[in-house]
Amino acid sequence: MLRCVLFDLDEVLADYDRSIRVGHLAQAIDSTPEAVYAAIYQSGIEDAADRGELTSQAYLDALGAYLRRPVSVEAWTAARREATRLRPELLALAKSLAERVTVAVLTNNSLLLVQQLPRIVPALFPLFEGRSFASAEFGASKPDPRVYLSCLARLSMPADATLFVDDNLSNVEGALQAGLYAHHYQDLAGLRSTLARFDLP
Repeated sequence: MLRCVLFDLDEVLADYDRSIRVGHLAQAIDSTPEAVYAAIYQSGIEDAADRGELTSQAYLDALGAYLRRPVSVEAWTAARREATRLRPELLALAKSLAERVTVAVLTNNSLLLVQQLPRIVPALFPLFEGRSFASAEFGASKPDPRVYLSCLARLSMPADATLFVDDNLSNVEGALQAGLYAHHYQDLAGLRSTLARFDLP
C-alpha cells in the first residue's frame, strides 16, 4: 500500500519554459537572452547550485559575476515565476491524493528555488507546505539514489511505500534503484492508470 506520492515539479506539476525565464531575466538586468542562457544553462553555475554546492547568495553572486551585472533575488524569482505555469489538473489530482496519502515535491533545483517556491507557484501551498524539497538540500541531483532516500528520510517515509513521478526517464530509473515505485510521466491518463494499480484516484 502506498503512503506517499512524490512529484517532480517542472513538466509534471507545472509547465516550465526556459525561453520565458531567460528573456524575462535578460530584460530585468539589461542583458541579452544569449548571455543569460549561457549563464544559467551552459556555465555550470545552475548545475552546481542544484547539487547544493552554492548557497542562495553564492548562486546569485556567481550568475552576477558571469553576467557582469547584479542579479537580485527579486529579478531571479520574477523570471522563474513567469516561466512556470501550474497544471490545474495535476494540482486537483494531488489534492485528491492528499486525502489518503502524503504528497510531496522533489525537484532538481537550487536552495534558492525551494526558498522562493511559494512565490513562484503559490497555488501549490499550503498543500505542499513543509514537503517541497530541492536536490540541493541533499548534496546531489537526481538520478542519484541518495537524493530520493534523503528526501524520504525527511518525510519519514519508506521507499517501498512511495511512488515517484517524473517526466525524465533517467530520474525514474534512479528512483527505482533507490527502491521506490516510479512512474515516467507522459500524460495525466498514464499517471491515473498507474495510481489505479495502487487503488488510488
